[in-house]
Amino acid sequence: MPLALGALALVGVAAAVYIIAESSTKTAPVVHTGPVAPTPSPLAQKISRPDTPTPAPDYAFKDATGRDLKVADFKGKVVVLNTWATWCGPCKVEIPHFIEFQQKYGAKGLQVVGISVDDPVDKLVPYVKEMGMNYPVLQGLGHDAVQDAYGPILGIPVSVMISRDGKVCATHTGLTGKDVFEQEIQSLL
Repeated sequence: MPLALGALALVGVAAAVYIIAESSTKTAPVVHTGPVAPTPSPLAQKISRPDTPTPAPDYAFKDATGRDLKVADFKGKVVVLNTWATWCGPCKVEIPHFIEFQQKYGAKGLQVVGISVDDPVDKLVPYVKEMGMNYPVLQGLGHDAVQDAYGPILGIPVSVMISRDGKVCATHTGLTGKDVFEQEIQSLL
């Protein structure tokens, strides 16, 4: 098992290096079909928007404190569901943006929710504290429900934009620019 996790971490690091190298020379494809205005970003690897926003799948996960949470618990709010790992370089770049967005837009109806896919709770809690994460972080390790609900997740970070009525409006795969997220959040609030 440790060998498999090490191999997975190595693949993730290689993917992050590739993403950063590619993002410096290419503009991300942007397809606008949902209610969120398109904004090209040299950082985003892939932005997908369904022709018709679909209901967000709802699975229960434990947060870092052991409390059960579901996406449906945040219905009526704009949700940014961010899937990440502690070893993921691009994830570490995005987390401070999500902290800022939660502070700036939380009172207006935004809820950022993180899903950690790699660490047990004993490693997750110190990381959340160290990063100063001011939003719920769910334990995704060993939960194939994340893949079932929002997959296939072929790399991280993956961020899903969910409207107030609980519908998926956009999915971002790879490092995405702060400005892209902020424009989408503002358009959904």
